[in-house]
Amino acid sequence: MVDQSTSGTQPGHTSYPRVFSPGKIGTLTLANRSMVAPLTRTSATVDGKVLPPMVDYYAEFARGGWGLVIAEATYIDLAYSQGYNNQPGMAYGVQQQSWKPVVEAAHKAGMPIFLQIYHGGAINQGNHWKVDSISASPIQPLGEQIDRYGGEGPFQKPREITRQEMKEVVASYANAARLAADIGFDGIEVHGANGYLPDQFLTVYTNQRTDEYGGPLHNRLRFHLEVMQAVRDAVPNKPVGVRISQTKVNDLSYAWPGGIKDAEYIFPALAETGIDFIHVSAHLGAVPVFNQELSLAGLAKKLSGITIIGNGKLHDPKLAEDLIARGEVDFFSVGKGALADPAWARKIADGQAPIPFDPGMTSPLATIANTAAWRKKQAAKVG
Repeated sequence: MVDQSTSGTQPGHTSYPRVFSPGKIGTLTLANRSMVAPLTRTSATVDGKVLPPMVDYYAEFARGGWGLVIAEATYIDLAYSQGYNNQPGMAYGVQQQSWKPVVEAAHKAGMPIFLQIYHGGAINQGNHWKVDSISASPIQPLGEQIDRYGGEGPFQKPREITRQEMKEVVASYANAARLAADIGFDGIEVHGANGYLPDQFLTVYTNQRTDEYGGPLHNRLRFHLEVMQAVRDAVPNKPVGVRISQTKVNDLSYAWPGGIKDAEYIFPALAETGIDFIHVSAHLGAVPVFNQELSLAGLAKKLSGITIIGNGKLHDPKLAEDLIARGEVDFFSVGKGALADPAWARKIADGQAPIPFDPGMTSPLATIANTAAWRKKQAAKVG
């Protein structure tokens, strides 16, 4: 484990003293409060192994002055968890070993790195090779696949996951967490947001079950809690957390139907599994939520009492500074802003303007190679 309290971007030369102050997640000390959000890049091999360009990609973030890098959504088994073509996996030893150079490159630069582990459930982008997919219930997902991830047309209609498969999936989350920890990842984040499998259990219209995993909120959250408890138990000595959102990649308007009452159950219940943090994905500039005075992240902090990472439009450091000052978040993650400029944190600290995000960076596909091609083209224009 890397302790970054003496590396990375330091406070004292910035307009954002809270952003660039040190902080702790569990026993891990970070040099500042900025994080690279997990960004799906679909740049692994067909069978889920990390390639050299991915090593260079994460090493660039590690040199960029951030407090932490959270590596992209990584599938957990060889059955149904993969949701994207050329997505990396952490299901078995060969995939595990392919991640080692990424961890080593981050640590060489003095940067801690977490891994986000993932099961796509019914949300599959471009995986036409799949025989079928599984979800809480056999409900056709809303919307269509995303073309920048190789998707086209409607999502597959899933079949209902069996009780035995649910046990196997929970075990796969735990196994992936152990594999990641064993090669030096400094912490684990479970992707419980954005419409993927755990969220398919939580969401009312994708969960039509009549057993103890369906119906009332405490039943619909049960799968989340079982996953988090299994991962917490599998990795007892490293930070463990979960990413949560209301919206999904295929439904940007969904909100928890119980509003504040749902939040009052969800956040404390997650904290009671013994995890170290909750990563809240929401437009944090759009407050209040549920007619409260706080953002969704602020509610998570108030109701859970544990470390909160905020995500959503926080490439604006003024907003991040304000949220930290108000006690709504402890840390914040940046997605598009980090993709646009891997040195975002260092530039903000030094009073420089980062490169702004341009949709061309992820066109025609959201791959590392296409982003590199965009950068090369821009450099040629300047030259």
